[in-house]
Amino acid sequence: MKEKRVLYVSSEVIPYLPETEASSMSYFAPKMVNDRGGQIRIFMPRFGNINERRHQLHEVIRLSGMNLIINDLDMPLIIKVASIPKERMQVYFIDNEDYFKRKATLTDEDGNLFSDNDERAIFFAKGVIETVKKLNWAPDIIHVHGWLASLLPLYLKNYYGNDPLFEESKIVTSIYNQSFEGALDDEMIEKLQYDALDDDALAEFHDPTYVNLMKSAIKYSDAIIKGSEELDSEIDEYIDAQKDKPVLKYYAPEEFADAYEEFYLDQVLNEQEETEETEEA
Repeated sequence: MKEKRVLYVSSEVIPYLPETEASSMSYFAPKMVNDRGGQIRIFMPRFGNINERRHQLHEVIRLSGMNLIINDLDMPLIIKVASIPKERMQVYFIDNEDYFKRKATLTDEDGNLFSDNDERAIFFAKGVIETVKKLNWAPDIIHVHGWLASLLPLYLKNYYGNDPLFEESKIVTSIYNQSFEGALDDEMIEKLQYDALDDDALAEFHDPTYVNLMKSAIKYSDAIIKGSEELDSEIDEYIDAQKDKPVLKYYAPEEFADAYEEFYLDQVLNEQEETEETEEA
């Protein structure tokens, strides 16, 4: 992974949120790349239940101050950063007073989804991409974790499809067995249409369930990783139907490192193929 640039975009990362399959791999995967000589950037939402003082978050003034248009409203983007203790890894936090101040992540105290989770997902996706553009940091791979981050592939391949910074970037999405009941706001598709995304790109959002969000992420990704040993059967079948995309089977945290590195280099970036072609020439 020497000198490779990998952007990690996740709904959750340990130690900032509790340990799950997604939050664990959102820590261990970038650590692996970092330890093996690669360059990484990690982005996650700055949920209100993240203790800023304990984790020493601070605002990055030069990256903050932009307004993102979400459903015809100007929403200020605030960028904060922190370092994971004992690791040479920084985490960038996407923040906004309206979307992320509440002292919870995705559901209220009764377990009900927040009604604006669709707008939070749109804001997160656009906020990450605009911040990476400000950093002028062109990633070789963009690795997406968690359903709140699942709009990244849609926006990168459509709304930001002509941006030269991401021209060579390959999108990898990890699919986990961490879903939600019901659906996001039934007007989500209209909010996405405000960004001039065409109807074909938004087919899955007529019914924004967890399964359909994952189908959209899979459709616009270049490669897929099964992040859980067992997945929803409909999603599993949809992944298996992607004959033109490399798919990596599930690996437990204690055995994933070599498999992920090989997948990144040989399957996603096709470096083995390029090396063979060079040798033949």
